[in-house]
Amino acid sequence: MEENQDRAVAFGNRLLRIVEDVVYVAIAALLAVGAAVLLIEAGGQVVRATTKGDVSGAMLDMLDTLLLVFIFAELLFAVRSTLAQRRIVAEPFLIVGILAAIKEIVVLSVKAASILDDGAQFARAAVEIGILGGLVLVLSVSAVLLRVKEREPEENEEDDDPEQARKRNGSRGQASGAGATKVRPSA
Repeated sequence: MEENQDRAVAFGNRLLRIVEDVVYVAIAALLAVGAAVLLIEAGGQVVRATTKGDVSGAMLDMLDTLLLVFIFAELLFAVRSTLAQRRIVAEPFLIVGILAAIKEIVVLSVKAASILDDGAQFARAAVEIGILGGLVLVLSVSAVLLRVKEREPEENEEDDDPEQARKRNGSRGQASGAGATKVRPSA
């Protein structure tokens, strides 16, 4: 009876892994399609800008779109890393946050230059830019600390052979680093 229960649990785990993989692949496909559509849109913005003569406005729109493409690409990397390593890695999401904040800083900076006459709106934009700059700083420090933490040996494993540590932890060749959360146990 216990053996049948173990088989059922193993079968359920395999089935759930397949479902998870299908979901991650679908997310990756949608991100790739979205990035391609945004790239085409950025190219269209350049063409429209050269034909209409509003180059500065169109270039800002194109830059905004391209920064969004970078965000899509980093999210695609995060999904790919999750599939490959079987764990969620924090660093790509920190980079997405940094890119999103920089994107807003660029857009707000250009808009702030056009509202210099309106003191209240300009002050609001300056405060928002400052907050976003602080956010970039906090996320950057977090990413650096995460990398430093990942380079440190795990507790009680300083003298161990890496292969022995992997066997003891039951992992399949991936070191479990800081900022990584196991999505599912190794089989």
